[in-house]
Amino acid sequence: MNKYEQIQRTLIESPKTWLVTGVAGFIGSNLLETLLKLNQVVVGLDNFATGHQRNLDEVKILVSDKQWSHFTFIEGDIRDTKICQQAVTGVDYVLHQAALGSVPRSIVDPITSNAANITGFLNMLDASKEAQVKSFTYAASSSTYGDHPELPKVEENIGNPLSPYAVTKYVNELYAGVYARTYGFKTIGLRYFNVFGPRQDPNGAYAAVIPKWAASMLRNEKVFINGDGETSRDFCFIANTVQMNILAATADSEAKDQVYNVALGDRTTLNKLYFSIQSALNGLGFLHSEKPIYRDFRVGDVRHSQADISKAKSKLGYSPQYKIDQGIESVMPWYKKLICS
Repeated sequence: MNKYEQIQRTLIESPKTWLVTGVAGFIGSNLLETLLKLNQVVVGLDNFATGHQRNLDEVKILVSDKQWSHFTFIEGDIRDTKICQQAVTGVDYVLHQAALGSVPRSIVDPITSNAANITGFLNMLDASKEAQVKSFTYAASSSTYGDHPELPKVEENIGNPLSPYAVTKYVNELYAGVYARTYGFKTIGLRYFNVFGPRQDPNGAYAAVIPKWAASMLRNEKVFINGDGETSRDFCFIANTVQMNILAATADSEAKDQVYNVALGDRTTLNKLYFSIQSALNGLGFLHSEKPIYRDFRVGDVRHSQADISKAKSKLGYSPQYKIDQGIESVMPWYKKLICS
């Protein structure tokens, strides 16, 4: 039995109260599903800026009526200090996922990204400190590495940020460090690397690459690759990300006041990713043989990204269960049902 399995057993035997911000979003709703299946009490906060009611409705179907009764939803905005104070009342663990993601979105509208990702973060951090919650775990980002050329990415070495979004996520880490030094309130930041899985929205201008390409293939639409296709990313299936959040939330004090990479520790080019998605859909009986269309590189993107996950393994007991092909095979039936139903 690994550490994650041990913690799951402990939580089932002794349920806690959790706050998940951004609960109607992709990562938030997957955290909600796992926590409810572990018989935890969950408070969820969301303003539906990027989250969807349908994600909550799907979770409701996937858990028992009794487990769903342990969920309380608050519709509100993390930029509202009173809402944040209300949400953390009586909470043991905070999983702060609420943010406006996407590098391109932040380039188009840096002001709104700053308000949600910095002001909203500080509101939640301060409210959690005042409420004396047991732990505060927040969604950081691999974008913080910026133009640092080193591969794989090690937590201690970062470069210059390449987008307003990257700035906001780095400021989160700075505030977290200040709160540890000034108030003794230690947190854990999780630098996500290209998380994917069920309930990740394939629609909209800022859709992530895997859901966007899967939906386009299923709709027989053209698929575009920015650049030559040799750009690479460390794609991480959602189950691995959920594991890291729970490990971080329940970590000892010695592991706190830290940031950790959340990834697979591998690199996949966009060309390989394209054919992996295509192959998975072909395996479901949906034949797609079109080749992608290449266009200019996207502003603000880094060329290559890969995480060193040794720190997460040694300090938190992280053990990613899904490789990228396993994750893609697992999620494609969900997208086929969503697009083709």
